[in-house]
Amino acid sequence: MTERGPLTAVSPLDGRYARYTEPLTPYASEQALMRARVEVEIEYLIALADLDAVSLSFTEEEIETLRAIYEEFDDEDADVIKQLETEGYGQYSATNHDVKAVEYFIRLRLPEETEIDQWIHFGLTSEDVNNLAHRLLVDGAVEEVLLPTLYERRDDLVELAQQYREVPMLARTHGQPATPTTFGKEMAVYASRLGQQIARIEQAHEGLSGKLAGASGTYAAHHAAFPEVDWPAFAEDFVAELGFEHEPLTTQVNPCDDLAELFDALQGANNVLLDLDLDAWLYISDRYLGQQTVEGETGSSTMPHKVNPIDFENSEGNLSKANSDLHFLAGYVTNSRLQRDLSDSTVKRNIGAAFAHCLIGYQKLGNGLAKVVPNEQVMREELEATPEIIGEAVQTILRREGHTDAYEQVKELTRGERVELDDFQELFADLDVPEEVRAELRALTPTGYTGVADELVGGLE
Repeated sequence: MTERGPLTAVSPLDGRYARYTEPLTPYASEQALMRARVEVEIEYLIALADLDAVSLSFTEEEIETLRAIYEEFDDEDADVIKQLETEGYGQYSATNHDVKAVEYFIRLRLPEETEIDQWIHFGLTSEDVNNLAHRLLVDGAVEEVLLPTLYERRDDLVELAQQYREVPMLARTHGQPATPTTFGKEMAVYASRLGQQIARIEQAHEGLSGKLAGASGTYAAHHAAFPEVDWPAFAEDFVAELGFEHEPLTTQVNPCDDLAELFDALQGANNVLLDLDLDAWLYISDRYLGQQTVEGETGSSTMPHKVNPIDFENSEGNLSKANSDLHFLAGYVTNSRLQRDLSDSTVKRNIGAAFAHCLIGYQKLGNGLAKVVPNEQVMREELEATPEIIGEAVQTILRREGHTDAYEQVKELTRGERVELDDFQELFADLDVPEEVRAELRALTPTGYTGVADELVGGLE
């Protein structure tokens, strides 16, 4: 059988797009989950030793040795855990249980002279370990990979907004010519929207919560062994040390409302970028945006002249897939039959895939933005060929001067008609207005009718 590699991968995330998704490997792989579980188990063991009621203690040197088990976790360690789960390893038969395999792995890695095996996984249910391990991975993926990439996209948009803040462009509402804007102002809208969604992601990320309350959320096993210990307080401190808020009331599972909020916030950012992908595609179609060619790249297998907007299209596809996955995850992980069922376990293994589609979408959008160049001449020519768009300004100025039928006058001249600036000049000549107002009207041009668009860009932070 051919050795498994990028060309034989079942998923394009580990195949065609492996070079894009590689930054998520430390947070989304099976090996990463194994390591995170080992971290939770080791830190729990160290925390137990701080309890006076527990006959367990470690020197600083011993704590360093324990932490090295997960800090130096490697491919060989992951293979051992997998063997413990599926076929057995050393003195242990196959567990057919991934968390139990982690427990046995830690026993194997402990120095032979220690006698602390009975304290590993003491009083815990697998979900105590899993919910915290998954959050360690989600936390790292969001903080170290997704948020930095989103900030890069926002910086790209801010740069475009500032560089082209004064470049006039015909706007379209309902697909029809409308009051002019500037290309920079339109990019500023996306930068602002993305910034707001990033803030939502950060808030949800900071609100990740964990539980450590046993098989039914009652601390029953812990309390039975050491009733004098305040186990809820212990759990709160332990979860906080891992960097999360404590979830005090749970069943066997963490309710996962925190993850649902994070997934929803990511969908919000993705929706903004999907909107941008669609607009960029249309601007390229209208020749408002040109694309820099890449040496050796083929745009079409049959039409040599084409430079297709493939990066925006790829981003659109991946962000749409990501949102589908995130929507599913947000709805699924918050439900559990009674105190526990296992269906969420396999579902949560797909969090990394949803994040990977996000990351590909963000990176492809960045590639697309780096290639586009506003075609100022085309924008200006189309504005000048659409003089009817100054009709809004004309009727508004006339209203100011007391003309109650101003809208109707301009509508009669322009609605559904092809007009020239000379047609407006004839209208202005017949108006009963002061000469300074007539001069004001005659000075109106499509390219100059952009309001304070350039000043709005200045409001970006």
